[in-house]
Amino acid sequence: MNIPLIVFFACFVLTFVLRIPIALGMMMSAIFYFVLAPGPAAGVGMMANQFLSNMNVQFILIAVPLFIFAAKVMNTGEVTEMVFRFANTLVGRWRGGMGHVNVIASLIFSGMTGSAVADASGLGIMEIESMRKHGYDDGFSCGITAASATIGPVFPPSIPMVFYSMLSGASIGALFMGGMVPGVIMAIALMGYVAFVAKKRNYPRGEIYAFRQFIRNTAIAFPALLTPVILLGGIYTGVVTPTEAGALAGTWALLIAFFVYRVMGFKQLIEILVDTVKATGTVAIIVGAAYSFSYIVAIEHIPDMFANFLLNITENRYILLLIVNILFLILGMFIDTMAITLVFIPMVLPLVEHLGIDLVHFGVLIVLNMMIGLTTPPFGVLLFIVSGISKTPLKDVIRECLPMTFTLIFVLFLVTYVPQIVLFIPNFFGQ
Repeated sequence: MNIPLIVFFACFVLTFVLRIPIALGMMMSAIFYFVLAPGPAAGVGMMANQFLSNMNVQFILIAVPLFIFAAKVMNTGEVTEMVFRFANTLVGRWRGGMGHVNVIASLIFSGMTGSAVADASGLGIMEIESMRKHGYDDGFSCGITAASATIGPVFPPSIPMVFYSMLSGASIGALFMGGMVPGVIMAIALMGYVAFVAKKRNYPRGEIYAFRQFIRNTAIAFPALLTPVILLGGIYTGVVTPTEAGALAGTWALLIAFFVYRVMGFKQLIEILVDTVKATGTVAIIVGAAYSFSYIVAIEHIPDMFANFLLNITENRYILLLIVNILFLILGMFIDTMAITLVFIPMVLPLVEHLGIDLVHFGVLIVLNMMIGLTTPPFGVLLFIVSGISKTPLKDVIRECLPMTFTLIFVLFLVTYVPQIVLFIPNFFGQ
């Protein structure tokens, strides 16, 4: 450990202690390192070079603003209402029906946006209010809303998977395919928990729809439901790349918002474009800072040291996967998903390659792991979102959400130790 590296890590730790924005913290750490480092790595000019040059060669990153834009268009009130109503006709009649509707709506919505935050903030308020009207506890309503939102980035499309593909070289198409079965298993597991609680607390059954009404609600929601079909079908058939699929999804979302549901005018479009630019700018700054950060990590051989440290403990891949899962679950309790993806995943990739673990399998399980962190105290962002939009005390949300988090952890370990859950569809399509 040399002095520049010690200062580098000290600054990075202070980022979390002082709650400095992660992008600013990474840039600050990198600047101090480059100023203090001797030889060719020295100077802020090297920092600027690493910040800017690498961002120009990542074509896959273009998919990120496209998926953000599509998510914001699909998150308009009318579209989310159509998805929610369709889900209600499917499973609302069961005991605890509104809880099941919550999960199914999130699964459908995840195929349109790939964002846990978009799910919780868009569908979330509608789901929570509907559950309140049917007599569900506020804490339970918020808990299942937060837990089901985690399906978003696991079931394709997925922004975290785009970044993982960029870092690891894994096929983004294969990652998207690999996330389908785990996403469905997450939904089934959460619905199982809802059924258990609904019976225990005697939650009501929902409305039973006549077949005619079911057909009507399906027809109304059909244009929105086509979004994931177009997006995923285009990727899996090889007609479009994932980046082009993002553009296709955004275009389709605009068409149905303007001409089918007529819920958007040019004023709303401008607002969505501005929000997309802001979000993209934030992501771009974080990515640029992370490249500088990762460059330092690489030239100091930290990933190799980390891999050797763990391999000195054990070379059993199953135990090492357990250790990695625990480490990332702990990181998810305190650190933002973007920071984990861009900073910590490169550190474990040499270990993954050494053990011969499939990069697609590892990518899906790490994304699932990070999503669980969004529902885990003390800093699980989904907990704060659902608490804020519903005005429910955070302690009530945490109390109800914790059993659901443990349910998702069970799914995580199932995915970890049964790789074919992830790899079956990619292998079937020859990815």
